[in-house]
Amino acid sequence: MVKFYKMHSLGNDFMVLDAVTEACSLTEDQIPQWADRNEGIGFDQLLIIAPPQQPDADFHYQIFNADGSESEQCGNGTRCVALLARQLNLSAKKQLIWNSKGGRIHTRLMADRNPIVVETMLPAPSLDPDDVPFVSAAATNTDRLTVDGIEVEVTAVSTGNPHGVVLVNNVSNLDVATLGRQLSTHSAFPNQANIGFCQVVDRGFIRLRVYERGVGETRACGTGASAAVVAAHSRGLVNEKVKISLPGGKLRIHWSGPGQPITMAGGATLVYTGEVDLKE
Repeated sequence: MVKFYKMHSLGNDFMVLDAVTEACSLTEDQIPQWADRNEGIGFDQLLIIAPPQQPDADFHYQIFNADGSESEQCGNGTRCVALLARQLNLSAKKQLIWNSKGGRIHTRLMADRNPIVVETMLPAPSLDPDDVPFVSAAATNTDRLTVDGIEVEVTAVSTGNPHGVVLVNNVSNLDVATLGRQLSTHSAFPNQANIGFCQVVDRGFIRLRVYERGVGETRACGTGASAAVVAAHSRGLVNEKVKISLPGGKLRIHWSGPGQPITMAGGATLVYTGEVDLKE
C-alpha cells in the first residue's frame, strides 16, 4: 500500500504521490482506473513528487493525464506539490526548483497569506509553431482550422505543453466538450493540444474555459490561463498583469513579453489522504 493525497487548485483536482519517501512503481492501467470518478478516486491529473534528477533542483515533477498519457507541464499542479512538500516536511524552503518534462519551474510559498498562496514561475513561453508543435499553411502560430465545416481561428502557444487559444465573444454559451475535442485532436496539432476559449473582458480581465487533452474540460488550467494571456498580450489586447476567471476560481498572471517567464499566483488545497495498492 502507498499513501496518496487528493488535492485541488481552483477545482482542478489531482491525486498526488510522494515518491521521495515511498517507492511508487505504476502499471499502465492503474492511472485511468484511479482517475475514474465513479469507480476510482477521480482526478484530472496524477502528480508525482520525485527525487531531483539534477543537482541544482529540489525535486523532479511528473504529470499524468486521466487517460494515463504523460503531460509536460501543469501550472495548477505546481502549487499543489509545493504546498504538499511543505506539509510533508520534504523541504523547509519557501522557494523550490522543480524539473519537469516541460522545463524548470520555480515555486514560492507565500506562507504569510491566509489561505496560503503559491506563486509559480514558468519558463518563457514560445509562439514558435515548431515548439508547440503546430502545423499551419503559413508556418505561423495563428491559423484558421476547419471543424465540422466551420472555420475557427486558433493561436498556438507553448507553455511547456501545447496550447491552442481561441478568442470568443462569450465563453458561457460554448460547447467546449465537442469543439475542444475536435480542435485538440486536429491534424494541425501532431501531439494534440489543450484548447482554451478566451473572452477578453478588458485589458486586465479574461474569462476562460479550457479543454485539456486526455482529460476533457477542467474547472481550471494554469498553463492554459498562461497561454491565454500570452495569446491576448501578443495581439495587444491585455496588459502585463491579468486576472483570469475560470469555472473553478481566479488566477493572477504576469507576463511582460517575449523571452520573459510567466508568473502565476493562486491557492492550493489538501482535501484528504488515502491509500492504494500499487500491486492491483
